[in-house]
Amino acid sequence: MARQKGIIKLLGTVGDITFYKAKEGFLAREKGGVDKNRIMNDPNFQRTRENGEEFGRAGASGKMLRTAFRAVLLNSADSRMVGRLTRDMVKVIQTDTVSERGQRNVIDGDLSLLKGFDFNINGKLSTTIYAPYTTTLDRAQGEVKVDIPAFIPINMINAPSGTTHFKIEAAAADVNFTDGTFNVSNADTGILPYDAVATSAISLATTLPTNSTEPIFLVLGVEFYQEINGEKYVLKNGAYNALQLIDVNQP
Repeated sequence: MARQKGIIKLLGTVGDITFYKAKEGFLAREKGGVDKNRIMNDPNFQRTRENGEEFGRAGASGKMLRTAFRAVLLNSADSRMVGRLTRDMVKVIQTDTVSERGQRNVIDGDLSLLKGFDFNINGKLSTTIYAPYTTTLDRAQGEVKVDIPAFIPINMINAPSGTTHFKIEAAAADVNFTDGTFNVSNADTGILPYDAVATSAISLATTLPTNSTEPIFLVLGVEFYQEINGEKYVLKNGAYNALQLIDVNQP
């Protein structure tokens, strides 16, 4: 990988050199690698094909989870979240001790490895909200809840400069990674003032189908707002909003 210099930046392929734009800037690299047909058919690349199948399965599983939580992810995800989640899904797949190599999947892996995943690396939940919380998950009744005792916002929430209001939200989802279906339920506090006045005790209750046989995921997040002339706007396009996968329940 080489960095392009000069006034004119190139994109595309010239000869054996590919020019492209990445987060690091305009880069160039030499074209190379093994022929795709050989990778797909040569017995020497069996392990490569198996790794590719499992990586693709990890990416698809991550997409299903992101889709389930799309409503709360819109303002609470960093630019590299997809790649980070896929990497963690690969780790889950690698814990599958039931399936053959190349056929391993997240269902037979340890999904609890995803617990603690921050969807926004720029706003981690552990350094954003210090108020204690407890979770309740009743699979038989389909009840998933987050309870937070009363707290003083300016003492227990680390808000970015310019914050005048905030909102705490929770979402629970059961996800069928085989057919891509899911059920999701959201709850939030509504927009609250960011000040020195204690909140009421908070209970964010969500409801899923009773006796679900799918893995259940619970996320908790905080959004920040700035009030201008009576209107409340998402602060800095949600750059510091936190959202974390705080619980995973696998049947």
